[in-house]
Amino acid sequence: MPAIVVGSGQTGLGTLRCLRLADIPAFVACPAGDLAARSRWYRPTPGETAWDGVCNDAALDLLRRMPLERAVPIPGADDAALWLSRLPDDLRARFPVSGSSTRTLEILQDKARFGEHLAASGIPHPRTFPIRRAADIDTIPFGELDRVFLKPTNSQLFLRATGAKGLWARNRIEMEAIWHRLEAHGLEVLAQEYVPGDATRHYFVDGFRDRNGTLTGLFARRRWRIFPPDFGNSSYCRSVPLKEVGNAVESLERLLAGLDYRGIFSAEFKRDARDGTFRILEVNTRAWWYVEFAARCGVNVCRMAWQDALGLPVQPSPRDYPAGEGCVNLPGDIITVRSQPRAVRGPLHRILAQWLRAHYHVFRLDDPRPGLSVAREILGRLLRRAGRRPRAAAATPGGEAAATDVRTP
Repeated sequence: MPAIVVGSGQTGLGTLRCLRLADIPAFVACPAGDLAARSRWYRPTPGETAWDGVCNDAALDLLRRMPLERAVPIPGADDAALWLSRLPDDLRARFPVSGSSTRTLEILQDKARFGEHLAASGIPHPRTFPIRRAADIDTIPFGELDRVFLKPTNSQLFLRATGAKGLWARNRIEMEAIWHRLEAHGLEVLAQEYVPGDATRHYFVDGFRDRNGTLTGLFARRRWRIFPPDFGNSSYCRSVPLKEVGNAVESLERLLAGLDYRGIFSAEFKRDARDGTFRILEVNTRAWWYVEFAARCGVNVCRMAWQDALGLPVQPSPRDYPAGEGCVNLPGDIITVRSQPRAVRGPLHRILAQWLRAHYHVFRLDDPRPGLSVAREILGRLLRRAGRRPRAAAATPGGEAAATDVRTP
């Protein structure tokens, strides 16, 4: 029984490789020329028209006409997970999904509803303030908070419009100016306290919860470097034992049980520098960037999703997976390391030793084309940059110019 990876980029590629590790045949629904399409194991979905991964009414027609008796879709984006939860009855039997109810996914994906649910459940999280009108900004106690930023209720729409995951607001006046620009573009946001501490205080608990409510897979990792700063993705992380994040696991188990969650998840926590509390920041309801890293450490959640969707027994992963394993997104980490002062990053020889021992996010000798395409892209950018005349420095992060830039959706 094949799987269909509904995802692109690093997540789509990682999901495909996870299925390959489990000897599960797979097709990929992604745009032509995507990073995942460069893998040696890539196969487009069958039929007259290959599915590009866009989830809309046309995709429903493609599924109905797809010459497959059955297949298991595995989402690599939040909107794909939500769309699959709404599949019409005539497609559910042919394309079974290991996923949660639409209501559960909406609570976890909508950051305003997520914050309200966490507050009602008593689960440690950053102080969060929904902004539905300008007057709501007046209720935010800026003087009591360490730092404050604006984050979206819908991360994917916000990222496409602003190119960022969040925007700093240094004071009430700046927040009002930013909010008005975002509101004019139809973007709903909330204000959240920034939990103090550097990148190394971010932890992730990834895993799988099956149809019986059993956590068949748990994998913890710690961020060491991030690109871009503050609101980026991990450029280098390491696996850590579950006992190191025990309180985070307890909070996550309570959250998932209360929502009757089913499927793949990746939860981000930050350990508060003030009191050591693990505060939950978000939960991704699908495969994530480093899903292949978890699989290579023995926690293959994509295999679990396939088994669970088909009603098969889900083979649990060991809780004593290798700790101290590293994984690097090399292009981003090179930029991060170059931008950090030595006092922050440590000696360069230690960084090089990390890279030599690490799993690579995209680069793999047994599947070289995705990594080579990234290398060509980086080389092209460097050559284009070398041919340009120097320009004035961009506004500093958190500056008004950077914080208020909104692209036309």
